[in-house]
Amino acid sequence: MSRTIAYVSNADSREIVVLRVADDGALAEIERIATPGMVMPLAVSPDRRFLFAALRSEPFGVASYRIDGQTGRLAHIATSPLPASMPYLATDRSGRFLLSASYQSAVAAVSAIDADGRVSATPVQVLNTAPSAHCIVTDAANRFAFVPCLGGDHVMQLRFDSASGRLAPNAPPEFSTQKGAGPRHIVFHPEGRLAFLVNELDASIVSLAYTPANGTLAPLAFASALPPSFSGKPWAADIHTTPDGRFLYVSERTSSTLAGFRVDAADGSLSRIGNWPTETQPRGFAIDPSGRFLLSAGQASNALAAYAIDRDSGALKPLKRYPMGANPNWVEIVAL
Repeated sequence: MSRTIAYVSNADSREIVVLRVADDGALAEIERIATPGMVMPLAVSPDRRFLFAALRSEPFGVASYRIDGQTGRLAHIATSPLPASMPYLATDRSGRFLLSASYQSAVAAVSAIDADGRVSATPVQVLNTAPSAHCIVTDAANRFAFVPCLGGDHVMQLRFDSASGRLAPNAPPEFSTQKGAGPRHIVFHPEGRLAFLVNELDASIVSLAYTPANGTLAPLAFASALPPSFSGKPWAADIHTTPDGRFLYVSERTSSTLAGFRVDAADGSLSRIGNWPTETQPRGFAIDPSGRFLLSAGQASNALAAYAIDRDSGALKPLKRYPMGANPNWVEIVAL
């Protein structure tokens, strides 16, 4: 029987909370483990054996943990240096390389991961980016990588050598967004020929056509994550689709809301389902592998909100709030 486990990083209390997700969406705390520094982004290896946690206090690094396949508990393997403070972590599709992006230092880095989950102390590559790199992901084929640069108003398009882990500019080397939009996070649709970009500074969402053969993006449609009555300065954060690709959600921190959309897989257009209040300053959220539940972390409320996702409409139904530590900001959910 599969077990669904959620991991939440609490930056200011320097801990990771491990939670069991029940079949009805209820959460039960399994453990809290202390981390070697201020923990923020998390990433899980594709085989679900390891969890990686970026440490954004000096010395900057990444803590590697072994995931117990029966209980979801974490065992610390090693802490390795990273070249900068990294607000985003991911592995490549093989799990052999750790990808990281630095807002403060304007770099993207690739580090090797050994068979035991240890991250190499010496990066394979540190690549200079435009100001405020905020994310790095590879496509499903593991041939291309993409780095949204908030300060450069573009997404870097890179070739990725899955054997060596090295990155090189693609042609063209970038996809430009609206000036001042502030590209932050990008996700791929499960079908593989669509991607979605959330822009932090105007809370817009760009639907993108993706060409797997040459690794390039092109805009298809635009939407806004802002609720109808919004006033203030937009401050969008995270973006995810359900595993079946039918629904997409975005968190917006000024209004402390989650925006939901129905995805038209034929043309990439987004139809708004609704906006729902959530925890205060929702930086990170995640959708469980079954596509039935969404967990949203509030940095300023120190709590995690659980929602049920309506299978037909995509609407969110609040289930329960759970206390976390100080500054919960990243959520990962895995099925073991």
